[in-house]
Amino acid sequence: MDIGRRNNVSVVGNPQGRTVVLAHGFGCDQNMWRLTVPALAEDYRVVLFDYVGSGRADPAAFSEDRYASLHGYAQDVVEVCEAFELGDAVFVGHSVSAMIGVLAADMAPERIGAMVMVAPSPRYLDDDGYRGGFSAEDIDELLASLEANYLGWSAAMAPVIMGNAERPELGEELTNSFCATDPDMARVFARTTFLSDSRDCLKGVRVPTLVLECTQDAIAPREVGAFVHQAIPGSTLVTLDATGHCPHLSAPEATNAAIRTFLAGLR
Repeated sequence: MDIGRRNNVSVVGNPQGRTVVLAHGFGCDQNMWRLTVPALAEDYRVVLFDYVGSGRADPAAFSEDRYASLHGYAQDVVEVCEAFELGDAVFVGHSVSAMIGVLAADMAPERIGAMVMVAPSPRYLDDDGYRGGFSAEDIDELLASLEANYLGWSAAMAPVIMGNAERPELGEELTNSFCATDPDMARVFARTTFLSDSRDCLKGVRVPTLVLECTQDAIAPREVGAFVHQAIPGSTLVTLDATGHCPHLSAPEATNAAIRTFLAGLR
């Protein structure tokens, strides 16, 4: 199988630099990193891709059985790393991709040598002693709405996820990204994302890790950032002066600066 075509892989930047893999979240594609790539490309080799079922990845490769688990998406990451002979890469994952990166690093530890988690959440559902941001009723309603009318759900939820109501163009961009995704494939990714629980996997992370959170985030509240930071030994937590769940779009300067500072400190 041509993994490059399957996952619409693109490689840009400095071929002599350390490799940085940028992984998008649910409902998005690699274009969401367009404001980050220029900040990295001069010094780093940057690898971008789309998960199967997203962006311009090959829809023929989609399997509901495989992608009903985050491990299926993590296998995409591992296969991209293998196909492009990536080793000791820095994996930058947005939202659910942060947890996908954790699983991929466990599957193939030689491929991932450091991690940046942008607005991560290991579990979206509240639990005893844990605030994920959503009640069971919230998740049930969210998934029922998505499955009944995906385009309507996208138009309603994207601005909430993006935040920054004073900049409606950001919410419109995310809405367009959601609406460009095949609804049936998006439903699978949504259920996999919002019903996942990767909390127990965090303690196994043994690579340098940067956790980026926003001051206000409707999807991953600050309690989640604190939980992830505490669960990963030796991790660094940075609170960005940003609102919403997509700081790489809403506050690219602060996000890029934090990532570059972390990268500069790696050996």
